[in-house]
Amino acid sequence: MSQLLGAHMSISEGLYKAFLRGKEVGCTTIQIFTKNSNQWKVKDLTEEEILKFKQAQKETGISPVVAHDSYLINLGSPDRELLQKSREAFLIELKRCDQLDIPYLVMHPGSHVGAGESEGIRRIAESLNWALEKTPGSRVMILLENTAGQGTNLGYRFEHLAEILERVEEKPRFGVCLDTCHLLAAGYDIRTEQGYQRTLQEFDGIVGLSRVKAIHVNDSKKGLGCRVDRHEHIGEGCLGLEAFRCFLKDERFKEVPKILETPKDKKNEAESDRKNLNRLRELLT
Repeated sequence: MSQLLGAHMSISEGLYKAFLRGKEVGCTTIQIFTKNSNQWKVKDLTEEEILKFKQAQKETGISPVVAHDSYLINLGSPDRELLQKSREAFLIELKRCDQLDIPYLVMHPGSHVGAGESEGIRRIAESLNWALEKTPGSRVMILLENTAGQGTNLGYRFEHLAEILERVEEKPRFGVCLDTCHLLAAGYDIRTEQGYQRTLQEFDGIVGLSRVKAIHVNDSKKGLGCRVDRHEHIGEGCLGLEAFRCFLKDERFKEVPKILETPKDKKNEAESDRKNLNRLRELLT
């Protein structure tokens, strides 16, 4: 079974370099940040940057590209100033994806920071609707990522995602990105085929499997229900290999990009990605 397999790629020294790095390790799809993820401010994209990006994509044939928004953004913040700053930063992310013809923007829903889950979910949906109003005609689908539930992060229960999706106005502009590490950390036991099928059946009943447009394939350093977000190399953490085999062999996800966010050796990032991609491909055979 052919698969869209890839990894999160660095945009160091130019956005277009992500494609070259992806090709080097054998990616057929990639995830990127469209800007420095640790800074609020960003320069506008130049025509040259956009052209180089699109040319590199055409030359490598890597598609689709999935973008991930900045971790600084919190669309559920009760702090008015931070909330507005987050909304404006998220709007920039959406616009950059449109400029680069990136079809998907993955985002962690947000944190309620003590205001309570119901209030946080309401504020996240309001923030998303604000962004939709500012981007009429956008071709970018926003993907809500399930989270590990660390701290006051929302999105660790399927019900959180379902409620946000219920509250947003333009529902076709939304999908979901499932993260395997986060599923385990949040208490969803996908370590066996039986557990996998049970979890996916529950997700389908609450959110809908047709909403899944991307999958983050990550092992977990910590165990079931730990609510700690720590990624590990494939097969070297608490998930084991069976969960990945289930996702890879599930016909329902055949066309869905599966992307690594596993640890990278600073001395040889390419080798880290190559190792994990090879492990996934071995599971397919």
